[in-house]
Amino acid sequence: MSTFIIRAFVKMREELASNREVLKRLAEIDKSLLMHDTALRDLYQNFLPLLQSPPDLLKPEIGFRVEEGKGTPYLAGSKQRGEGEEEQRIG
Repeated sequence: MSTFIIRAFVKMREELASNREVLKRLAEIDKSLLMHDTALRDLYQNFLPLLQSPPDLLKPEIGFRVEEGKGTPYLAGSKQRGEGEEEQRIG
């Protein structure tokens, strides 16, 4: 056999060995990326409720109300007339 043929086969064997090393390293990287993906997915699922806007809370009305026919204003948010306690009158 010619030395050129032997050199070619040696070169092919070296390339295959380096190819296996690259594939092994790629498999390790892929495995670590999958672990990071699951960790990031868990973090996202935990933060998702915090990213949503809070529910609208009922706020008391601000201002004055005048009951029909009575003409006496009272503060909004105070107890309604007839609930046993005197309402906050103005004037």
